[in-house]
Amino acid sequence: MKLIIQIPCLNEANTLAATIADLPKEIPGIEIIEYMIIDDGSTDDTVKVAKECGVHHIISHGSNRGLATAFTSGRDYALGHGADILVNTDADNQYYGPDIALLVQPIIENKAEIVVGCRPIVKHPEFSPIKKLLQLCGSWALRKISKTTVRDAPSGFRAFSRQAMERIFIHSKFSYCMETLVQAGTTGMRVASVDIRVNPKTRESRLFKSIPQYLKKTGGTMLAMFLLYRPGAFFATLSVPFFLLSTALGIRFIVLIYFVNEVGRTHIPSLILLAISAFAGFALLLLAIVGNLFKSQRRLAEEQIYLTRRLMNK
Repeated sequence: MKLIIQIPCLNEANTLAATIADLPKEIPGIEIIEYMIIDDGSTDDTVKVAKECGVHHIISHGSNRGLATAFTSGRDYALGHGADILVNTDADNQYYGPDIALLVQPIIENKAEIVVGCRPIVKHPEFSPIKKLLQLCGSWALRKISKTTVRDAPSGFRAFSRQAMERIFIHSKFSYCMETLVQAGTTGMRVASVDIRVNPKTRESRLFKSIPQYLKKTGGTMLAMFLLYRPGAFFATLSVPFFLLSTALGIRFIVLIYFVNEVGRTHIPSLILLAISAFAGFALLLLAIVGNLFKSQRRLAEEQIYLTRRLMNK
């Protein structure tokens, strides 16, 4: 069984050597372990450091294309070079390298297709109370959307089986972390999580510069994934308030006309609002139906791509 450990990099010359030194050289059940970096437009000596550290595979984008694109490039390369398992870790050495053995074990035992390394969020010494709260709330929301049980949704410390690599399709340009979980949950892939350790922080996160930016990007990504993978539930949920409002207005109108027996009032404004609310609710339900039809078409296209990948990488 062959394992490739990939590390997306953007100007990581200062931390890359420590990250590579922390990676395991042997894992029970794995015959071949190889390292790979995806240089996403670095302007420092990242590639030079990688070569000095004996990295087996180096992919260079030439320009900064984002984490999601870097992950996709690494996934495609790993499939083409016979990887049975792909592990993704960060170049800042925040994840404890030896725990990769824990990460790949459920895949070796055929118990999961995707395994997420869950950090000790509540006990993490370097997370502020606000960040802990946001991490917990974000993971809870993503569990609801993805129908998985992963406790640390933003974690980039992950293992993918060959089947998962062949089935994953990344649409987001920002980060693959949330999308892979939502896709796995909606397509029935087995997702597991293991508790992992973390190393002391070496630098600040480059994905988010502030809490508002974190909320904006994370919230926007979750909303986009909900709309993309569960359009029926998305639009049906939006229709509920409109139906509730129109129902309440209808009941109010009946009570006032037949029980209160008000004289001289036409209730035209309320009836107009009732009609608008009911129309909006039905329009959203129609969008839910249309969204599910598009979802079915996308699933067929993804299945064709999956079969093509299997044939090409045999």
